[in-house]
Amino acid sequence: MEQITSFLPILLMIVVVYLFMIRPQMKRQKDEKKFGEALKRGDRVITKSGLHGKILELNESTVVLDGGAGKMIFERSALSLELTKKLNEPVKPAVVKKK
Repeated sequence: MEQITSFLPILLMIVVVYLFMIRPQMKRQKDEKKFGEALKRGDRVITKSGLHGKILELNESTVVLDGGAGKMIFERSALSLELTKKLNEPVKPAVVKKK
């Protein structure tokens, strides 16, 4: 019985590390993969470096964007899921309080 209680803190630490570090990272990777597979011509995206553009062409590993200054080629992994979500969110109307 003492042996089990001596390993309990170590097991608890392993569970906490899994729940707070490993599992969220796996979910983020899964979401990024879905995002990369769902891209299509005409989508507006933002790269991880902050460049806004519209997808002109898609290849297996690269994306051609029109960023306003011409065509630019990026790796698919350079596109940001979080920034693109913010770009494509519907604009919420401003609430004006009357006095």
